[in-house]
Amino acid sequence: MTIALSSEEITAKLEKKFPGSIIESSQDSLVVKSEFWLEVATFLKTTPGLDFDYLTSITAVDYYDYFEVVYQLTSIKHNHSLVVKTRCYGRDNPTVPSVVSLWRGADFQEREIYDLMGIRFEGHPNLKRIFLWEGFHEHPLRKDYL
Repeated sequence: MTIALSSEEITAKLEKKFPGSIIESSQDSLVVKSEFWLEVATFLKTTPGLDFDYLTSITAVDYYDYFEVVYQLTSIKHNHSLVVKTRCYGRDNPTVPSVVSLWRGADFQEREIYDLMGIRFEGHPNLKRIFLWEGFHEHPLRKDYL
C-alpha cells in the first residue's frame, strides 16, 4: 500500500517553482490551474524525491459550473501517492493539456473521458471516441445529458 503524501508539502514546492499555479490545497489533494498542468506534471514526474513515475488513474467530475479532471499519481520508487486535480470551465469546449507524453497509460483514459464527458485533451496523439460511435454528438456522463 502506498503512503499518501501531504499535498501541503508539495504545494509549497510547486508555488516556489510555479508561482500562482495552485488554486487550492487540502490534506489529501491539490488543484492546479490547467494552464500550468503540463509543467507541474513534468515537475512531479522528474523531480528527485518525488519521482511520480506511474499514473494510476484519471477520472473527471462534472460540477456543472466546471469540470474537474482528477489524477492519481504514484511513485513506485518511493512508494508514495498524490491526488492532483485540474479544472476546465465552459461547457462548449472544455480543454486541459494531455499528459500522454509523460505517462503512456494516460492514452485510453483521456480518450474515455473525452468520449463520455466531452473534455478535450490538448496535445493528445489520437483523441477519438473509444466507446461511442463517431457520429454520436453527446457526452452521456455530463449532468446536462438528456
